[in-house]
Amino acid sequence: MALRHASSGQIVHLRACDGTLPTEQSHALFKSDQLEVMRLVLPAGRSLPTHRVVGELTLQCLEGRAEVRVGAIPQILGPGQLMHLAGEIDHSVVGIEDATLLLTIVLGR
Repeated sequence: MALRHASSGQIVHLRACDGTLPTEQSHALFKSDQLEVMRLVLPAGRSLPTHRVVGELTLQCLEGRAEVRVGAIPQILGPGQLMHLAGEIDHSVVGIEDATLLLTIVLGR
């Protein structure tokens, strides 16, 4: 069964405040012609290997901590912090602690 995307004007809950974060799944919250927003769940030790996307993106840490490696440079992203990446930039992400990130990707202009 396909996951439902949020509708325009619908409220979406982003944090796992009930202690279930390690069992939660990453999923797209909504996608339009120009924008995709995902709730990215990274339990401690889980990673996204080095990759790149065409459009610009932002990663906002909602809870926990994650290491974001841009090229060869690692940085720790913690709650309340936001990172912007230009399109076509190699990057990887690993959960340092159980983490929830809000990923926004610009798909078109």
